[in-house]
Amino acid sequence: MALRPYWSGNLRLSLVTLPVNVYSALNRSRQIPLKEIYRKTGERVHRLNVTEDGTEVDRDEIIKGYEVEKGEYVLLEPDEIKDLKIPSSKTLNIVQFVPAEDIDDIYFDSPYFVAPQKDSDEQTFAVIRDALRGSKTTGIGQLAIAGRERLCAVKPCGSGLVLQTLRYEDELRDSDPYFDDITKKAAASEELDLAKELIKRKTAAFDPGKFHDHYREALQELIEAKIEDREPVAMEEEKPTAKVINLMDALRKSLKDPEPAPPEKDNPEKKKPTAKKPAAKKAAPRKKAS
Repeated sequence: MALRPYWSGNLRLSLVTLPVNVYSALNRSRQIPLKEIYRKTGERVHRLNVTEDGTEVDRDEIIKGYEVEKGEYVLLEPDEIKDLKIPSSKTLNIVQFVPAEDIDDIYFDSPYFVAPQKDSDEQTFAVIRDALRGSKTTGIGQLAIAGRERLCAVKPCGSGLVLQTLRYEDELRDSDPYFDDITKKAAASEELDLAKELIKRKTAAFDPGKFHDHYREALQELIEAKIEDREPVAMEEEKPTAKVINLMDALRKSLKDPEPAPPEKDNPEKKKPTAKKPAAKKAAPRKKAS
């Protein structure tokens, strides 16, 4: 199956221009799709496009509008929005390089893979990739995708590049109202030493494969149990911990009885549940109201 790019255009670095494709790095297929169902009949619920007086409207008759006053809109046709011409519509222009560690994690948004287009010069792509890797820097540019111009960070990823959209500064809230009431008093040295020792013991290389989505697994088990007409296997609940009364005692106990490491995945590529037709037909009457 051919990979479909999310965006196609040029990666530009000064006078160097290279045709590239940008692909979403997110695997959305692992999400379990749930539909809205009418409880009394088991039928799927559909949404209708209606005006304020209840008139149903065809999809091709709907346009965008910006409210300038209550009930008064500036109307924008789809082609008018589509034809907006800005440089970043077709070109990702790298305008600056920064040390990779200079970008605070709070600015990172969505990841994308960047690869050269089929007929583009792979050697040029490799030079840009290896120069970024060798200089330990991240390229900064802007790209128009999904109806807005996004700030982007570009850095090496394996034999390709990864682009991460960044949030603009005015998209983030000021942290002061949330942190102002937290004490700025330095922690006691003995408590700090114990906390550092606890961190040291639990420090390891990050392996994302060790972690998995417990909520998704529980939801998948619930669905499979209903398909098979059985009770779902309950996941073991985390035991509530007592409120910390004495921090020193809690730290010492944590060092004495460390928490177990995250369990390994048994089957990271477990298939989503598939309904068995006979079982699904039997289950339908249970959804009807008495």
